[in-house]
Amino acid sequence: MKTIKGPALFLAQFAGDEAPFDSWDAITKWAADCGYKGVQVPSWDARMIDLDQAADSKDYCEDWAGQALANGVEVTELSTHLQGQLVAVHPAYDDVFDGFAAESVRGNPKARQAWAVDQVQKALTASAHLGIGAHATFSGALAWPYVYPWPQRPVGLVEQAFDELAKRWTPILNHAEDCGVDVCYEIHPGEDLHDGISFEMFLERTGNHARANMLYDPSHYVLQCLDYLDNIDIYRDRIRMFHVKDAEFNPTGRQGVYGGYQSWVNRAGRFRSLGDGQVDFGAVFSKMAANDFDGWAVVEWECALKHPEDGAREGAQFVKDHIIRVTERAFDDFADGGADDALNAKMMGLS
Repeated sequence: MKTIKGPALFLAQFAGDEAPFDSWDAITKWAADCGYKGVQVPSWDARMIDLDQAADSKDYCEDWAGQALANGVEVTELSTHLQGQLVAVHPAYDDVFDGFAAESVRGNPKARQAWAVDQVQKALTASAHLGIGAHATFSGALAWPYVYPWPQRPVGLVEQAFDELAKRWTPILNHAEDCGVDVCYEIHPGEDLHDGISFEMFLERTGNHARANMLYDPSHYVLQCLDYLDNIDIYRDRIRMFHVKDAEFNPTGRQGVYGGYQSWVNRAGRFRSLGDGQVDFGAVFSKMAANDFDGWAVVEWECALKHPEDGAREGAQFVKDHIIRVTERAFDDFADGGADDALNAKMMGLS
């Protein structure tokens, strides 16, 4: 068994225009002061990283990561959640997702997709320069507007959508193979890869590509009423990244999974700071340890109620308290009788 690394913090929800969240130097010092040992970095945020330089220059990557180390944290992974989203966009979402892209490609879906593919590939190259073996992203979605089967979906619609999704991602996955980096899709509503079945549909169409893997986040499964503990065992060989995020689902006679178009505060299902929701993290960390997950436990703070800085500081301690330092010996070794083939045979009546 292996001990999970951590705690780490995903910086996407914290980067901003005010100190200490407005520069790489300041935010890494702040994260270390909160008790974190690592940071996961949103590659779209120029305040955090120059992705073009990171893809072009190993020296830049070493200097950039070295600054974080000097401040007390290491870079755990890069993320292209926003760029990955743009690899596949249904036209219904063109306007709302345009803001994720560079201004030069907005309003031009074809150019935007090419830009997104290039961005993800650059982040994979940068990950290789950094010596990091896993990368976080979203799959994007072509079939999501049809997730509920009413009106009836035309025969073959979903299959064609997943064929196209795999077609778009396979060259990226091949580049990931060249880089020696796993692509870890966050299984998430709004993406075509939103549960285990949809991930399997995609995986089959990529030829079970070795670099197509999962970012496990139990909060998204709580809100889907999916068994988040069973999921760990089913996909133990594909889970290569771990977001530690809490959630609660409290359905009423007035609303359930779909939330009635309410704000996050007023939804039956909502994200919470660690320890304030319903996820059984004792069981989650136990299964991760038993399944030899040796990646990072990365706090992704999202809460409808609590201040983010409080959630961040509490989250670091929460993860420290849940990481299991795995044992190198059995608890009953004190009673070990040693190895004796003759005795074994006698005990089974074979001698």
